[in-house]
Amino acid sequence: MKKLLFFCGVAAVLCSSCGKRIARVESVDIVPQPVSVVASDGAFDLTKNTKICLLSDDSTLNYSVRLFNGLLDKSFGKPLPVIKSTQPEAGAINVRLGGLQPEEYTLNIRPDGVDITGGSPAGVFYAFQTLRQLLPVAVARGEKAGVIELPVAEIADKPHFAHRGGMLDVCRHFFTADDVKTFIDILAMHKLNRFHWHLTDDQGWRIEIKQYPKLTEVGAFRDRCNLQAEADAPKDSVPYGGFYTQDEIRDIVQYAAKRFITVIPEIEMPGHASAALASYPYLGCKGEGYVVPSTWGVKADVYCAGNDSTFRFIEGVLSEVVELFPSEYIHIGGDECPKINWQQCPACQQRIKTEKLKNENELQSYFMQRAEKFLAGKGRKIVGWDEILEGGISETATVMSWRGSAGGIEAAKKGNHVIMAPNSHCYLDYYQTDKTETEPKSIGGHLPIEKVYSLDPYEGLNADEQQYILGVQGNLWTEFISEFDHAEYMLLPRLAALAEVGWSYDNKDFDSFKKRETSLARLYDAYGYKYAKHMFPADSTATDTTK
Repeated sequence: MKKLLFFCGVAAVLCSSCGKRIARVESVDIVPQPVSVVASDGAFDLTKNTKICLLSDDSTLNYSVRLFNGLLDKSFGKPLPVIKSTQPEAGAINVRLGGLQPEEYTLNIRPDGVDITGGSPAGVFYAFQTLRQLLPVAVARGEKAGVIELPVAEIADKPHFAHRGGMLDVCRHFFTADDVKTFIDILAMHKLNRFHWHLTDDQGWRIEIKQYPKLTEVGAFRDRCNLQAEADAPKDSVPYGGFYTQDEIRDIVQYAAKRFITVIPEIEMPGHASAALASYPYLGCKGEGYVVPSTWGVKADVYCAGNDSTFRFIEGVLSEVVELFPSEYIHIGGDECPKINWQQCPACQQRIKTEKLKNENELQSYFMQRAEKFLAGKGRKIVGWDEILEGGISETATVMSWRGSAGGIEAAKKGNHVIMAPNSHCYLDYYQTDKTETEPKSIGGHLPIEKVYSLDPYEGLNADEQQYILGVQGNLWTEFISEFDHAEYMLLPRLAALAEVGWSYDNKDFDSFKKRETSLARLYDAYGYKYAKHMFPADSTATDTTK
């Protein structure tokens, strides 16, 4: 009987490892660069019978496990078995919490098992994202396997900045809910943790607000898809546009949360308001004649700051926004607000006198601080573009610096928190190369990946002032981006460079990054992402996906 059991055990082991053996990756190349990597010879053999052993009752660990199992499912034909235990299992992937900062993790791959420790479920998620990059690319392609080798390595890692974000403009061009989820997947792959969702602008209102249905009936549509500089360009046969229902938004917020990404919505004010004014003309100083524009650029029509009805509208919109988005921060815009209509509006001029304001810049600050006070009553904080500095801001407002870094430097010196997203380094709608003839259409500019990587969020600040820098963000505006594969091309690989600035600020090395990003690009290929190839060596094994 003992011999029979022995041979049955041997047979079970052989069966578990039958099929193709997919060899380990040649080198341990991780983006963004971990704090510490010690690689050794040897491999851990991952099979369909390898257990994932959860040493904690925290149910959110299942988010990471399910996503990792989703990567292996095609190769093994089934997910790995998941168990809960109070003790680690030999030959398993053991997952535990404790003893580290929330986003910190350690990953120890040995020939006889894998140990993951996270300071929180988010740290565990990032450990699995690292493990994902250590899987052979054949797994990402879904090749069948009996054994998948993981390289022996000890990795200790944590991010430098708390805010590591990416922004998607869905107003200039609308993207489906599935496209938005793909954007979130790309953020997660690079260990970014904030999705800034630009939901309202002149060219389209994209969020359903129950109290104000015309915002999506009227404001979500314009007369053509492709934005032009001239208003007399040909119109489409049917209106162009779209919006996200509140159910779709809840689903996307939940989808992001399972990837430990916080969604920060942006509701633009007091400028970039044409779509809202076309829907409800009483919100503007003129009260009539508004359309959803099919041209890009800064528009003179803005919310009227003199009428209380405007603020009732803003509060009604924000009341529904905070119910949809659990984020600590709500972005309320504040950029590119022409003051010409305010200068000519009796109600706005009366507001200036009544509130004892000096000028229209202070009127904008009054507008923003009134919205901030309302949101504070809902337990939320605001983020605004750096123009909110011009008339004065509250101590609790966070500044997103986009017109270079000067606004962020000024805000940090005042003691306000700052997110650095300067157009000089972080505007991913600019051309990736100065050889633009064969490039996808861009709004202009030239932002090579080397420039993105060179961003120093602390530049111009002393040690005391640096504490106010929350992090960095890459922004993708879509005036000339109407298809999502074009969006992918503009994001990648520059988003990886910015992710390394945010995660590995103290540990950056561009030559090392180029080598590691070449490995990551093979995953881009396997997932079918479009990306620019300018940084990669001519003999790179990554195939051209830009055509």
